[in-house]
Amino acid sequence: MSGSHPNVAMLEAVYADLSQIANHCDDDVVLHTADRGASGGPAEVVGKKAVLEKELDLIRLTGKTLHMDVQHIIANDYFGAVMGILRSRRNGSAIGMPFCGLWRFRNGRIVEHWENAYDAAELGRFLLGETGSAKPWVASHTSA
Repeated sequence: MSGSHPNVAMLEAVYADLSQIANHCDDDVVLHTADRGASGGPAEVVGKKAVLEKELDLIRLTGKTLHMDVQHIIANDYFGAVMGILRSRRNGSAIGMPFCGLWRFRNGRIVEHWENAYDAAELGRFLLGETGSAKPWVASHTSA
C-alpha cells in the first residue's frame, strides 16, 4: 500500500532528491555500490558523509541530468525496495537503466542500501562517457 508506511514516504523523498539522502541516514550507514567495486571504486561506502558524497558524485557525473523514475516502492519497519528507471543524458547519449534499490532501516533511519542496476557495467561505461552497444532498455545516441 504505497504511502501507508513512513519508510515509503522517506524513500519517495530520497529518490526525489538524492542530495538529501544524509537527512535520512544513520551515522554509520553502509552503501553497497552498484558495481561492487568492479570498476576500481569501493564496493562499500560507509558513513553518512561518504554516502552523501557518493550520491553527489553520481549527480555530477550525469551533468545534473539524473532522474530516478520510480515505478514501485514497498517498505515496512525493517526493509524497503524501490524499482524504477534511472534516466540521464551525457555527451549526446541518453540512458534509461532499470534499477532496484534495496534498503534496510532501524528506528526510522536508513542503515544499509544496496544499489542494483540492471547492467552495472553498461551504466559505468555511460557514466565514464563511453558508449556501448544499444540495449533494449538504453536509449542510445540523441541528436543533442
